[in-house]
Amino acid sequence: MPEVTITIGGRQFDVACQAGEEHYLHTAAKMLDDEAQVLSDQAGRMPEARMLLMAGLMLADKTASVEDRVAEVQAKLTEREAELANLRETAATPERVEVPVVPQTVTDTLAELAARAEALAASVEEKAKA
Repeated sequence: MPEVTITIGGRQFDVACQAGEEHYLHTAAKMLDDEAQVLSDQAGRMPEARMLLMAGLMLADKTASVEDRVAEVQAKLTEREAELANLRETAATPERVEVPVVPQTVTDTLAELAARAEALAASVEEKAKA
C-alpha cells in the first residue's frame, strides 16, 4: 500500500492509499488545502484540528450544493427523456387522413357539363370563323 505525503494548510501529512489511487488522493488533498488556505487568509493561524474541521465542512457544503444541482439536472434530464420518448412514439404513428369519395353521379354530371362546354366553345369558334 503506497504512502503519499500531502500538504494541507502548510502542514505535511503521510497518508496511505490503495495502489493507483495516488492521483485521487493528491487531488482531494489539493481541494482541502485550498479551503484551508482560505481559512488561514481569513482567520490567521488556528489549531490543526479546527482548521481541518472547518476546511472539511466547507468542502462538504460545496459538495452538498453540487449534489443538489446534479439532482435538479437529473430531474430535467428525466423529463426531457420522457418528452423525447413521447415525440418518438407520436412520430412513429402516422397521421390518418381521410379523403372523401366523390359519388359517381357527381362525376358523370361534371363530365356531361364539360362536354357541353366544349361543344359550346366549338360552336363559338365556328361562328367566329364565319
